[in-house]
Amino acid sequence: MLVGYVDSDTTGDVDSRTSISGFLMTFAGGDVSWQSKLQKCVALSTTEAEYIAITEGCKKALWMRRFLEELGLHQKKYLVFSDSQSAIHLSKNFSFHSSENGADMMTKTS
Repeated sequence: MLVGYVDSDTTGDVDSRTSISGFLMTFAGGDVSWQSKLQKCVALSTTEAEYIAITEGCKKALWMRRFLEELGLHQKKYLVFSDSQSAIHLSKNFSFHSSENGADMMTKTS
């Protein structure tokens, strides 16, 4: 099964004030893809930075799933883990906090 682990570092780059997103993708018990990079926008909260990291991790997991299908390794689902309960809640119920609406716009433009 394809499994992803995501996190963000809100201290990130002190000069630009951007957070860092990171992810690790595993398949069949082995690491297959990983990345750590500055986010393309300045997050206004820790929840927003974590939500952006989850979004990037899910985009990569979806790409990896399609790639595995091209190889004949069909995956019905994939898992993405995060340690941020607030970002997980936000991803399940986007209207839970009105000030987070900017994250939706930022993740679609980045």
